[in-house]
Amino acid sequence: MLHGYFPAILEGLGLTLGVSVLSLAIACVFGLVGAIAKLSGSRTARWSADIYTTLIRGMPELVLMLLIFYGGQMGINALAESQGWDYIDVPPFWAGVLTIGFIFGAYLTETFRGAILAVPRGQAEAGLAFAMPRLLVLRRIVLPQMVRHAIPGFANNWLIMIKASALVSIIGLDDMVHRAGLGAASTRSPFTFYVAVALIYLTLTSVSIFLLSRLEVRFSLGVRRVQF
Repeated sequence: MLHGYFPAILEGLGLTLGVSVLSLAIACVFGLVGAIAKLSGSRTARWSADIYTTLIRGMPELVLMLLIFYGGQMGINALAESQGWDYIDVPPFWAGVLTIGFIFGAYLTETFRGAILAVPRGQAEAGLAFAMPRLLVLRRIVLPQMVRHAIPGFANNWLIMIKASALVSIIGLDDMVHRAGLGAASTRSPFTFYVAVALIYLTLTSVSIFLLSRLEVRFSLGVRRVQF
């Protein structure tokens, strides 16, 4: 099957999933911090979050991947040189994970911000009226309720992130797209290999849609749906 390259592509699939899951975790951190910054009373925090989301969402992921990977490595080594340190080689895996997480953190910032705004303001005000600290109100009242509102946008970003993980092949990461490219070049059957990779991505996104839809149902118990 696939001229013997199928096991190699499946090994690359494990790396693709690893990149996607770790990137999602990092994106959630950036997204939550960005959403809180946009809703904070600090003008500096709001402006910083606005600049972050505007710049990142306004540029192609491919350009950002190359810019952050090569530019970031140059910046790190310029700093290392100024301190008299040896050359630092950033591993492509972590470079890809951090870059994708940083990029999609901008999108999740808007997703989480909208979800937080969807929580009735009176809920937080009631917590503050009982002398609960703001961080405790956020952790125990706002965040648990915002999950239900965030799931649709979160699911959409996760699906896009899985597909965007293919970009890590351009920085030398040996994911399944990179391995499919090697097989296609060796056998001169690019259509076969890339169709196989496309079907694998389709399977991943289909399973993700099913699982996330079940999660949405679970968090929407007792909530009346609007029908037109």
